[in-house]
Amino acid sequence: MPDKIIVNKDYNNSRFDRWFKNVVLNLPNSLIQKLLRTNKIKVNNKRIKSSYRLSTGDKVLVFNLKKYKPTDLQKKIHYLPTIKEQRNYDNFIIYDDKDYVVINKPRGIAVQAGTKNLKNVIDILKKTKHFENEKPYIVHRLDKETTGIFLVAKNREAAQFFTSLFRIRKIHKTYLAIVKGEVSSNLKSMEDVLEYYEKNRKIKLKANTTVRVLKTNGKFSLLELKPITGRKHQIRKQLYIRGFPILGDSKYNLEKNKKSIGQSMLLHSHKIKFIKNNKKYSYSAILDDAFERKKKLYFR
Repeated sequence: MPDKIIVNKDYNNSRFDRWFKNVVLNLPNSLIQKLLRTNKIKVNNKRIKSSYRLSTGDKVLVFNLKKYKPTDLQKKIHYLPTIKEQRNYDNFIIYDDKDYVVINKPRGIAVQAGTKNLKNVIDILKKTKHFENEKPYIVHRLDKETTGIFLVAKNREAAQFFTSLFRIRKIHKTYLAIVKGEVSSNLKSMEDVLEYYEKNRKIKLKANTTVRVLKTNGKFSLLELKPITGRKHQIRKQLYIRGFPILGDSKYNLEKNKKSIGQSMLLHSHKIKFIKNNKKYSYSAILDDAFERKKKLYFR
């Protein structure tokens, strides 16, 4: 008898090969394609291709499943937070419902694990009561030293929804930043072509951000920034290009010295707005202590 697996709603419209690797068994693509060609795998009793898009409720039959072993891949290392860290994240929750949470991300922690960052937001959230029986899905990113609004989906359907909103620019984000220098109120927008490298290949991408000067004291300026596009390090790079680096930014720093090392980077994801099911949603995140102290010091 073949094994029968029913596709749940989290994988609606997912490619078959990706679903199979995630849910059934992590086999090489070539083997999955061979099993499909030889009718060892069927969907709704029909022969399909590996690129087939699944629907909720599809019935997948796999013959002789126990015969195959998963690909020997290096296991991904996950961060294991302490009980105290898990409880502390209650203080950062701004909104929580069945589809997503909104948190006020603290500075100094990466959104997800990387080669240089084991401790991360996603692995901590997994262990909190807010994701009991749920899986966190990343739908956008914040830099490690950036604070503020961070939205995390709780299921694949919500993740696909928010990802599509970001792609068509229907999610509107507002940042606050303190920068070095006196920014003129005439600066209303920043439009640039930014250079990036992907696999040793240089690419150029358009970047657009609206700007409003909230306060300035001649040496420093408090800015409100709304990115229209969503490029990596967009706001940081655009301000740096114009000679107004964000205070505490050790990467995009005109002085090229160690003065910014150890200082808090004063970039804060302040607000997020979007429409879901014809209802408007808006969330805001308060400044952390480091940003608030500098704001009061420079702009009394």
